[in-house]
Amino acid sequence: MTDLTADALPSLAANVSVPTYDRSAVRARIVHFGVGGFHRAHEAMYLDRLLEAGHTEWGLCGVGVLSFDAPMRDALAAQDDLYTLVTTAPDGSSTARVVGSIVQYLFAPDDPEAVVRKLADPDTAIVSLTITEGGYGIDDATGTYTPRDELTLADLDGSAPPRSVMGLLTEALRRRRDAGIPAFTVMSCDNIQGNGHVARAALLGFAEHRDSELAAWIAENVSFPNSMVDRITPVTTDETRAAIVEEFGIRDRWPVRSESFEQWVLEDAFPAGRPPFDEVGVQLVVDVEPYELMKLRLLNASHQAMSYLGILSGAEYVHEVCTDPLFVSFLQGYMHHEAIPTLRPVPGIDLDAYCDQLIERFGSEAIRDTLARQVVDGSDRLPKFLLPVVREQLAAGGRIDHAALVLAGWSVFLEGRTESGEPTPAVDSRLDELRRIVAADPASLLDYAPVFGDLGQNVRLREAFLAARASLTGHGARGAMAQVVGA
Repeated sequence: MTDLTADALPSLAANVSVPTYDRSAVRARIVHFGVGGFHRAHEAMYLDRLLEAGHTEWGLCGVGVLSFDAPMRDALAAQDDLYTLVTTAPDGSSTARVVGSIVQYLFAPDDPEAVVRKLADPDTAIVSLTITEGGYGIDDATGTYTPRDELTLADLDGSAPPRSVMGLLTEALRRRRDAGIPAFTVMSCDNIQGNGHVARAALLGFAEHRDSELAAWIAENVSFPNSMVDRITPVTTDETRAAIVEEFGIRDRWPVRSESFEQWVLEDAFPAGRPPFDEVGVQLVVDVEPYELMKLRLLNASHQAMSYLGILSGAEYVHEVCTDPLFVSFLQGYMHHEAIPTLRPVPGIDLDAYCDQLIERFGSEAIRDTLARQVVDGSDRLPKFLLPVVREQLAAGGRIDHAALVLAGWSVFLEGRTESGEPTPAVDSRLDELRRIVAADPASLLDYAPVFGDLGQNVRLREAFLAARASLTGHGARGAMAQVVGA
């Protein structure tokens, strides 16, 4: 067993791939906020490939802004910013790679000025983001900038130095403007429809509160490419760490395990320059929207569809429900009868085959992805993944019975107990408020504007929701799904 450090790379087992490039020569021209599992299984992995191919000007500087980013700071510091990425195929076979693309890590609470200096450095060309669906402060119902987190609110009140993502970006762009340095590109890698548009609205919303002239300069000079990103990446656990020790002989404080499937569709809008992403499998396109709608409404919405009902019925893992014929029929019904009718043609994609591939990916036992991971901050995820399908189906007169049962499942999940009486793994920034609502009157959940906007007032949706709740409470999750599948 070997502790992962730069000095240890030559002694790692032959079945572990390691960087062969000189990491000391790498320029960190990309700054990334949100160095979690997904980023390290996705963007950082693609950049590691580019570095291996000789493009050493495109390394990463990671940034953490929240107190819970401190363990990542410590893990990377102990390992010379290296980590192990293990990818697992549906047949259970795994490969391991030590990724070296992160060559610097800054923890904003320790030194926010260091983060601003890095962002303002002329060598920084791209700032990428994985700050979660709720990290942008855009109201789903109105599209307005209404941040709720303490760091952003403090920065809006004038705290100095800035400590939030938008505050740090705005201050750095102010310095670049004043020094005559071109703006960097802001590249969102979050699972949000129009993630570039959302990032733009968030940054301009923040900047407008602080300096309207600067906001106008940002609007004119900063590019915000949209992207679609896809790779199932479960949360790292002690079980993950132990498995990597056993299989590859590496003791890694924070490894990543992901599926072997990978996809990144990216709008080619980088006036400040970009890596040759297309050389390492990134699909550069003019219009990302067809791909992102496909992914958000089929993959991400299906995660919501399976997870509430799966948890209520007693399941723990994604593969449990996605190898269960009833759940598979329910998910296929949702995808084919409700989601696909809302999609535009997707160039190069057979949607029927894509749905079959999703079920195969979900069913991989080796990934051991949990249903609980899928339902974190459901009040942010449902409006982005599932409710757009409901809205379009209602407008077109299409089916909504699968989606209505998912929403009913969410409401029962919020009540706090599974069908066997176990506590539900509810984690949501609005949890206390949501639980008060469903405790008083479950039907009033549809009146909760931060999630549903005006959609909850639709008579057909309300009737379908109440009927689904009655079926769910009367027959349980499996019985209610069987009724929908039979219909």
